[in-house]
Amino acid sequence: MDAPRSDARAGGEPLVAVLLTWFLPGAGHLYLGRVAQGVVAFVVVGGMYWLGVKLAGGMTFEFLDPELRGAFSVALTPEVGNLGGLIWQMRSHGFGDPGYVPHPYPSGIWIGSLLAALSGLANMALMVDAHFSARAGAERRPGLSPAVFVVAGWAVPGLGHLLQGRVLRGVIVAVLLIGLFALGTVLSEGANLSRERHFYYWGAQLMCGLPAVLTEFVSGRPPVSGSMPYIDFGLTFGAMAGLLNAVVLMDVFAWQESKLLGRDPVADREKHRNRHRSAEVEIGESAA
Repeated sequence: MDAPRSDARAGGEPLVAVLLTWFLPGAGHLYLGRVAQGVVAFVVVGGMYWLGVKLAGGMTFEFLDPELRGAFSVALTPEVGNLGGLIWQMRSHGFGDPGYVPHPYPSGIWIGSLLAALSGLANMALMVDAHFSARAGAERRPGLSPAVFVVAGWAVPGLGHLLQGRVLRGVIVAVLLIGLFALGTVLSEGANLSRERHFYYWGAQLMCGLPAVLTEFVSGRPPVSGSMPYIDFGLTFGAMAGLLNAVVLMDVFAWQESKLLGRDPVADREKHRNRHRSAEVEIGESAA
């Protein structure tokens, strides 16, 4: 139990690296002495958020119905991954016009809204990399950062597993999650592709990666032209595809982390399962 802690100190404190990155893209990498990566991360990820807000005229959160607006309502958005950017946006623009006077959205609001959301997700990937770098320290084995595989698995569900050589699992993930998203889009007749109409469902669905992003832009967010009897099922399936992919990405990260720390990923899993079974047995015996 002592070795992992000493490794963490050798590279820096993982929690500190994560929190610094959360508040300011690249700050965690600067803390770890990775100056070039920290500067690039700040320029790219921070620039994405700034450009997104400017293109959207700061009006993205006006999509939220007035009754849904509150102190923590934006905590469920993808933008929360870039907390510093989100705080700046809320202080500068908030939820828009307090009088709720109808006015047209700027022409760049769709791409701007997406850029700010993607900045939040990109900063989450930076947090993954900063945490692992701090934890591994000098003991890190050669290989790509877990963050690379996490980003690949976000972009195309299952791709992270495929790049790790776990072909069967990658194919199963791709078929099930992309299929679930496609089914949701069909059942909701494309209404799930609009952040303006379904703000929170859209945020969850974005975790499905490029299938969600490209489908939205190819479809052009079709207008609602009549009754949609299966829209609730469609919205749920689309959001579930994204949320399930978020769970899958944890598996991708854990596998690569074990490899780069010089451990056997399969053995690590068996050890965890055995520990879990032992705990269940102890709980059962104490209850009896």
